[in-house]
Order: sequence, then C-alpha cells, then structure tokens
Amino acid sequence: MSLLLRIIFYCALAGTVTSAIYCGMVLVGAVRFARRKRREERAAVEYMPPVSVLKPLHGTEPDLEENLRRFFDLDYPEYELLFCARHADDAGLQMAQKIAAQYPEVRARFLTCGEPRFPNAKMWSMAALAQAASYEVLVTSDADARVSRDYLRRMVQEMADPGRELASCLYVGRTTGGLAAQLDAVGKSVEMTGGILVADMIEGGTRFALGVSMVLRRGAFEKAGGYEDLGQYYAEDFVLGQRLAEAGFGVRMANYVVRLMVLPQGLRESFVDQLRWMKSTRRSRPAGHLGTGLTYAVPFGLLGLAWGLLAGHPVVGALWLLGTCVNRWAMAAVVLWAIDDEQAGWPTLIYPLRDLLGFAVWVASYMGSTMVYHGGSYSLGPDGRFEPVERK
Repeated sequence: MSLLLRIIFYCALAGTVTSAIYCGMVLVGAVRFARRKRREERAAVEYMPPVSVLKPLHGTEPDLEENLRRFFDLDYPEYELLFCARHADDAGLQMAQKIAAQYPEVRARFLTCGEPRFPNAKMWSMAALAQAASYEVLVTSDADARVSRDYLRRMVQEMADPGRELASCLYVGRTTGGLAAQLDAVGKSVEMTGGILVADMIEGGTRFALGVSMVLRRGAFEKAGGYEDLGQYYAEDFVLGQRLAEAGFGVRMANYVVRLMVLPQGLRESFVDQLRWMKSTRRSRPAGHLGTGLTYAVPFGLLGLAWGLLAGHPVVGALWLLGTCVNRWAMAAVVLWAIDDEQAGWPTLIYPLRDLLGFAVWVASYMGSTMVYHGGSYSLGPDGRFEPVERK
C-alpha cells in the first residue's frame, strides 16, 4: 500500500472511530434527556407566578405573524407581552400591534428603543424590555420561535427552584423552504442538540444558555455583567449562561422544546447564516469547536470510499460510507425522538447530507474572523466580542 493510500486509510479510520464514539455519547445523552423530560412533564404544574414575556423585533419574516399570534393564545393565568423595535414604523412591531387588537383580553405593550448603542442590537432592545417589565420572572424569545399553548406553564416551572437563575430551550428546526433550508433546520435540531446534550452530560450540567427562548429572573442580566457588556458579544446568550454558571447561579436546559422557524432561503444565504453561528461557536468554545471536526461521520465515510476505490476494494469502500450514514441516521432518529419531533422521518433521511454540509461549514469557520450580520460586516474578536467593520 502506498504512503498516500495509508494516509487516506488511517485518516478515514480515525474519523470513523471518533464519530462512532461521539454518536454513542449523543445517544446516551438523548435518552437521558428524554427520560428527564417525560418525567417532569408528568409532574403537577403548581408554580405559576406572573410573568413578563419579552419579544425584541426587527422587521418581518415569512413566519412572523403566526409566531407572534401564538403568544396571544397561551394557557397561563397572568402574563404580559412586551414588544420592542427600534422605531414605531417597524413592520414587525406594527404586525404585533395588529394582532394585539384581535386579543384585547391579553395585556400587551409596545416600546421603541432607537438605534442600538452597542453592537448586539438584540441586547439593546432587551435592556429596554427588561427595564419596562412589570414582573420579576422574565421569559424571552426570538422572533423565529414558535410555541404551544402550554409554553409558559412548562417554562416557568424551571424557576420553582429558588437557586436557579436561568433556563433555556433546545429547539426543533422547522421550515417551509427547500432542501437548503431543510438541511439547516435538521442541523439545528440534531447537530446542535446533540452537542448540547453531550456537553450537559460530561460537564455535569448546563454551563451556557441558548437565546431562542429563556426564562430567567430580572436580575440575571446584571449578575452576568449588565446589558451593555453583554451587548458587546454576538453570542450574548452563551456568555450570559456561562457567567451565571461560573458565579454559582443555577443554569439549566429546560424540558420544553421550542419550534425554531428557519428562513426559507437558498443554499448561499443559508450557508452564510450557518457560518456566522459557527464562527461565533469557534470563539465561544475554541477547544470544543476544534474537536467538533472529529464528530462528523460522512466526510470520513467518503474518505473511506475514496480509499476503497483507489486500493481496489470498492465494495469495502461503499460499505464504509454506508456505515457512516447509518451512524448519522441512528443519531438523528434518537435525538429527534428525544425532543419530540413529530415530523422526524424526512429530517432523519437527509441527515447524512446535513452532516456533510455541517463539516463544510466547520472548515469554513476557520477562514477569517469577519461575518455578515443584519446586512453589515462585523469583525469577531478572540473572546467573542464583535464590532462593525468600517467600509473604505
């Protein structure tokens, strides 16, 4: 066997072994989460303090109207909805006002905060929302979050423990778009969730937060450094949870799983969005992000196929690739079962393709430190802080 073939063989073998080990860890983490989730769902809902629901908005997107409408139809005794945009003529804010007029029994308020004074515009809006909130328990959610009627009942239970400061949600990706958007959606459902469940398992608990939906106490932002400091980070949710956990405050992954509506966009736009998040993860968890490259399976299966074809063992190479696909099908099926995805069939089937795309995004995340965010270019620093790149 030539030197080149030996290199290909051992690279393929190493990646296949590490991805198989990782798959096993994900399966254990997923079963562990599913058991806890189902046990807690059977428990009586008794802790129901009044809640302020905070919704930062900026423009509209295809699923926004239905996403917002769900918040006006929640099964919870006392809550208020607060919406904030930069300006009163923001299309998203106006849509929320239009929906609110159809639900006069729901207390809703609408704020404007002007142009952001620090890079993370979401945190600029969140500061205005949190300061205007009437209640001590806050629930935050992004514009692309879609919830069920029991959302608040399930989320707020996480605060029944007085030592807990924050809990955030895993999510199932949903989209009305084509294959590119579907691959993005299943990546958020499986790839993201798998990594989180493994981290939660091996670190002995959650040491970060996911900003799609969170429940927290009003003082959590200040305990984590304040709105302005958090607003310097692109992944402010990660930093918020990390700082609270390091300070000894309780941080947890909630048992509620939110639906995340993925934009129905093409491959190029979807890739750019995924790359932005991947670059952010590279800064937030540099060692873990580097090791992520060994958790993908299909790229190493393709390398095994290449070795088989070049070494005169095409059947072995084909079986090698098939084995890595089985690895990904098993991982997707179990993770989607754990987070109660009722539409798991097609996402599971296409997940090997998503695994290949995820590897490509991971490789690209090491190419430069700039990213596109809200139509502008930003430079991402080594610690996760980001700032606009001035055009020359």
